[in-house]
Amino acid sequence: MTKNQKMTNVRWMICSLLFFATTVNYLDRQVLSLTWKDFISPDFHWTDADYGIITGYFSLIYAFCNLFAGKFIDWMGTKKGYLWAIFIWSLAACLHAACGWATVQCVDGIDSVAALHTLEAGSAVALSVASVSVWLFFGCRCLLALGEAGNFPAAVKVTAEYFPPKGRAYATSIFNSGSSVGALIAPATIPLIAEYYNWETAFIVIGALGFLWMGFWQFLYKKPHENPRVNAAELAYIEEDAEKSALAPAAEAPKEKGISYLKAFSLRQTWSLVLGRVLTDGVWWFFLFWTPAYFSDQFGYKTSSGMGMALIITLYAIVTFVSIYLCKLPTYMVEKRGMNAYEGRMLSMFFFACLPLLAFGAQPLGVYSAWWPAILIGLACAGHQAWSANIYSCVSDMFPKSCIGTLTGIAQCAAGLGSYCVNIFAGKLFTYADGMGEAFTFLGYSGKPAGYMMVFCYCAIAYLLGWLCMKSLVPKFKFVKL
Repeated sequence: MTKNQKMTNVRWMICSLLFFATTVNYLDRQVLSLTWKDFISPDFHWTDADYGIITGYFSLIYAFCNLFAGKFIDWMGTKKGYLWAIFIWSLAACLHAACGWATVQCVDGIDSVAALHTLEAGSAVALSVASVSVWLFFGCRCLLALGEAGNFPAAVKVTAEYFPPKGRAYATSIFNSGSSVGALIAPATIPLIAEYYNWETAFIVIGALGFLWMGFWQFLYKKPHENPRVNAAELAYIEEDAEKSALAPAAEAPKEKGISYLKAFSLRQTWSLVLGRVLTDGVWWFFLFWTPAYFSDQFGYKTSSGMGMALIITLYAIVTFVSIYLCKLPTYMVEKRGMNAYEGRMLSMFFFACLPLLAFGAQPLGVYSAWWPAILIGLACAGHQAWSANIYSCVSDMFPKSCIGTLTGIAQCAAGLGSYCVNIFAGKLFTYADGMGEAFTFLGYSGKPAGYMMVFCYCAIAYLLGWLCMKSLVPKFKFVKL
């Protein structure tokens, strides 16, 4: 390497692949939330509780799969592990399209998918259709959860391979923004596909994108020291944590040891990550799964209407661009204020945890315009995305590279458990509140609006609770040595 050799930027090409994989991941996840209320529910006669069961148990299976997905990625390696993950979830996404046909085969007296829509609501056949279809969709969601569980453990591990600690939070925010970009693209495309074709086509078209990504990953990805596109200057930058990082005083041994679950759960650092995720990720998934229904229920804007699409696109545009800029804050704390990465990250995360407090105002200001909830929920979710990116980076800060997949899987498992609790509760709460009408009240609201207000209150305070737990368990940085 010459002294002034210009650094290549292969790490950002790899980061862009992680970004696109995460975008596809969230597109696949969003198809159901953007079609169930206005397209799928009329066919299968679902209630909010039915949808809550599907999303809640999807989260539970996702949580369970994450326990093993991280280990799988550590064992299989990032290249093959990622390929398997996206193949499984893309196949599962496409299989959703067959649920209508499968329901017809399972329910007597129905001769076509079109006949499902004409059934009398509340009839025995309609109830049977609802029950069968819920379980069929649940089966597809289980397979989707199995594949999607591999995305973040693989992406975080690749980020640790290609970026030194000081750059990981920003790189993570870039690929993690794929979740909000996916959620941004989804309302502009999925309802239109469902409107002009059918909801089955939406699942197939979006699901097929993952198979396209697999070709690029197979061709472009290699570990940094094996990648001929990475020059010596870039490799030196990537590996500078072994020499300069305050987080890891000495270079890790070439042959790194893994970590057992027993060892992992004996560490305060692990429980810090677990509580930071279980208390907060349900908020993000609640808004992801329920916001389209919220605008339809409370304001009458279908997801395929111009106003419905504009509200959701605006919400996720705020999430996407605000969260990326927020994630520059930890770098500022380290480079300009002289903090170590963990101190700067935790101080930044306190600020991020305060942004969701804006959710308190979503329902009250909604009486003036639907734009207020869209803006406030968008800012709250931007805080989540910045929070989430930094929790992922906490894993690579505190643990050796050899066990990042495992620890990320454990953290993702906690996230899925949190999402399960929030979504199951929300589905049952909304069905109950809607049935009770004026008899169900909360903070001046009645019926389903009272239910939404109740959930929004939890969303507002969840991150401060998570931050307090994390700071209590790990008040100062301590690197885990195996």
